[in-house]
Amino acid sequence: MANVQSLAEVRAVREPGKRMRSRLLDAAVELFKAKGLSAVAVAEIAAAAGAYPSQVTYYFRTKEALFVEAACREVLYVARQAEQAAAGAASGRDYNRSLVETVIGSPGLALFVEALSLTRRRQDLAPLVERTFERLHAEGDRAYGETRHRRGWSEAEPAATVARRFWTLALGVALREGATEATVPEAVEEMVALLHFDSAPHGDR
Repeated sequence: MANVQSLAEVRAVREPGKRMRSRLLDAAVELFKAKGLSAVAVAEIAAAAGAYPSQVTYYFRTKEALFVEAACREVLYVARQAEQAAAGAASGRDYNRSLVETVIGSPGLALFVEALSLTRRRQDLAPLVERTFERLHAEGDRAYGETRHRRGWSEAEPAATVARRFWTLALGVALREGATEATVPEAVEEMVALLHFDSAPHGDR
């Protein structure tokens, strides 16, 4: 009779693999934030994670694939932090500002911008980016809806922008900030102004 592994045995094999992937991602994201993609070697990531270089290629195939996955995971962390920071906002506009102040200038957003550029040349990595956008949009709209319900904001309350629009503007502002000498405070104010213009009634513009 064939030797069939129990569910517990299968999990015992998988769990160390999940932990190793997480350790590699944790190590990689800190190195990428500090040095950028091109300046970080696979061996350096492995050493920081207490792993072998072959484990990087086993779990992620290439350094570029690891970079994109790390950047996607990091921008989701940034989004969660922003939603938590905005949860106590007194109004929709205050909610927007809290989101902007948390997101703009964050290393995680800068990594994600670089990952988008890389994905244009590596279409095999595009599905991960697409799934990340789907989560950003869905979770952002969910978080705002829950906050609006909890705070009892009326329909007349100026609304926070929908997540899809927010992230489109945030990526554009981050790209411009990285390509110019704009400071983070300037970029924050630019995006707040864009969101205010975008959500204001036509007569208020």
